[in-house]
Formats: sequence, structure tokens, C-alpha cells
Amino acid sequence: MSDSKHQSFVEEPYSKHKYIGKCLLISNEHFHDAPLLERKGSCVDEKLLSKTFKTLGFHVQVKNNLSANKMTDTLRKVSKEDHTDYSCFVCVVLSHGAEGKILGSDDCYVPIKTLTSCLTCDLCPTLRGKPKIFFIQACRGGNYDPGVEADSVEALGEFLGMSDPPEVDFLCSYATVEGYFAWRNPETGSVFIRELCKLLMDRHLEMIQILTRVNHAVASNFQSFTTSQDTNRMKQMPCFISRLTKDFYIHPAGKKLKR
Repeated sequence: MSDSKHQSFVEEPYSKHKYIGKCLLISNEHFHDAPLLERKGSCVDEKLLSKTFKTLGFHVQVKNNLSANKMTDTLRKVSKEDHTDYSCFVCVVLSHGAEGKILGSDDCYVPIKTLTSCLTCDLCPTLRGKPKIFFIQACRGGNYDPGVEADSVEALGEFLGMSDPPEVDFLCSYATVEGYFAWRNPETGSVFIRELCKLLMDRHLEMIQILTRVNHAVASNFQSFTTSQDTNRMKQMPCFISRLTKDFYIHPAGKKLKR
């Protein structure tokens, strides 16, 4: 017997605006007074991301080697901008990390939730009802092995609270699950960013479909290759947390991307 009080879900995608959106790319490759923390291969990710989002029609802004405070200040400036004519906002962060936090170029951490919370509706009203998407290429725990390149600088331990999206219409996609390495190759960049950029170019897929396929590609195809028995032949599993309330397509359905 059907319940008249229960209404079926109507698939209604997020509305489109004049422009697709802005993409802020924060790439921390060099760290003050800590040359051993240099993230070799980050420039490969940066170039690929910039090319991909520009091709998708985004206005791309690249910020390099930001301190913890500068990362927060940059997001606060974004929140004060006028996003009325944009359909969404995307932020990509490339850095070292631990669970719930990102390392600035000054060797200080900033909680991920501090960054995402800069764009809540009360602080950024012109993004109200629009997707705010964060892609995080950083470790979320684990020990750093000097024989490999990875985006972690400390062991598991301190936890600064949940780094989940702060409210409705946010999505956070992580290179790895809690407590694990996010692998990066000095020559070819990171597997997560590589697969993400490839799948973002598929105009037929909705964002959740894209990220699910990224999860599958990385989990199924990636395997670390190192000189250490403890870290060789390891896997990586990306994950995402979504508070989106509608389908989100980067490309209008049926419209081919201009090359």
C-alpha cells in the first residue's frame, strides 16, 4: 500500500549559469627551510589540472607554495568575490597532509574544514545552492618512507576533527582514505590526479559517476613500486564525501566540448 505522504525523488540537476565556474588550484611544492619535503612531481599535477579545467571552461587561478594562513586567506578572498554568473566553484589542493589537515609551505598545518568553511552560505551568498567541490591530493596519515615519494610528513596520531563538507552542496574528494598514503611519482605526478583529469573530460558522466570511476581506476590499477619491502606493491583507495542534493554535470547534456 503506497503512502501518499512519500513523494518520489525528481531528478533535477543543478542549474546552469553563464559560466561554468572558477577553479582555485593551490600547489605546495616547496616548503620553507625544509628542502627534504619538496613534492617532486607536483608540477606535473599542476600543469595537467590547469589544462583540464581550462579546457572544461573554468576560470583557473593557480597559487603556489602558500603558508597555512595564506591558504585560509585565499579562500576567504574567494568567498568575497561575486559568483553570480558561475555554476559552481572548484578548489584543488596539492600538498603534504595528515588526517583532517593540510601542510602549508611554512610547515604549519591548517584543518581542511577551516578551508571548506570559508565558502558556507553565510560567508559566500553568491554560491548559495551551487556545488562547492574540493579535490585533495595529500596523505591522510602513515609514516614517511625516504625511499618513496608520498604526501605525508608524520605518523598517525593527532586528529583535528572531521574534515567533512561543512554543509549542503559541498563535496570533498580525497586521494586516499583515512590513515593512508596518497602516492606520487616524481616523474609522472599522482595517480589520483591523473585519473581524475581523464574522467572529468567525459561529458556524459555526472560528478558522482566520475568520482566512482576514479575510485575504481585507482583501486584496481595502481600498485606502488619501491625499493622497500614494507611499501612495495601497496594499493591506494580514493574516497569522497558528498552533500550535493542534485545531479551535477560539468558539460551540458549532448553538447560537445570545444577543442
